[in-house]
Amino acid sequence: MTVQNSTIARPSIAVGGTVLAALGVAIFSLTFPATDWSLTGFGPWTTVTLRALLATALAGGFLLAGRAPVPERRLWPALAVVALGVIIGFPLLTTLALRTTQTSHAAVVVGALPLATAAVGSAVTRTRHSAAFWAAALAGTAAVVAFTLAQSHGSPSRGDVLLFASLGVCAAGYVAGGRLAASMPGWQVIGWALVGSLPVTLPAAVVALTVEPVRLGGQALVGLGYLAAVSQFGGMVVWYRGMATIGIARASQLQLAQPLLTLVWSALLLGEHLSPATALTALAVLVCVAVTQKA
Repeated sequence: MTVQNSTIARPSIAVGGTVLAALGVAIFSLTFPATDWSLTGFGPWTTVTLRALLATALAGGFLLAGRAPVPERRLWPALAVVALGVIIGFPLLTTLALRTTQTSHAAVVVGALPLATAAVGSAVTRTRHSAAFWAAALAGTAAVVAFTLAQSHGSPSRGDVLLFASLGVCAAGYVAGGRLAASMPGWQVIGWALVGSLPVTLPAAVVALTVEPVRLGGQALVGLGYLAAVSQFGGMVVWYRGMATIGIARASQLQLAQPLLTLVWSALLLGEHLSPATALTALAVLVCVAVTQKA
């Protein structure tokens, strides 16, 4: 009887993990448009540090209310990787890139993130995947690289360099957080990573506010609020839980759908014109989602 129950539960658990990971992708797809809005009133360094501080305040409240135990000392190196990857590194590099790069272009470039995450995850966990899995992931990445080179006339721009650099640090943060979420709730993973980054983000925010001008406006405040409460905290909670449930590689491939979603938001919220090449590249990447999930 016990065996039957566990057998029946596994598909439902996998579906639940997939739903959580997909929800995280949907949340992250609005991050670039929200960043664009935030940059209308805040500088890039101010945007990154304030989103981290606001998210830390929110996470700290949850940690206190939930009486979350302080993580063991052996877990802090992994939490530091999470902080450097998804709290400082990726937000800073992509925010700097968005000062000179359209949101729609950045979304397609960051479409290579799933392959980076799967590669880092495989190296860390020593997991093997089928040839079909890697072929589909590589095909999606090749489409992104070809799109980038075509858009920049064969030579990547400064924004492209920053975007590609962000892939490695974000992938490391995703993998470290995904592995930690197997032993502690996802909200504690990102919560303690935010708290641990406070000695860096707090003084950095003070300096940024004294150097960069601030022009308060509704659009800027909404963008910053979304980045802090939803992208930096809420999205990471469901994303890490989803990764812990269905595995790092499979969850990461769901992110291949993120560029297409971001393109939709870029057109609807920012009024950006989507070229046929942009739409076709996003569609090609989306096809890879189905292939990798099946593989």
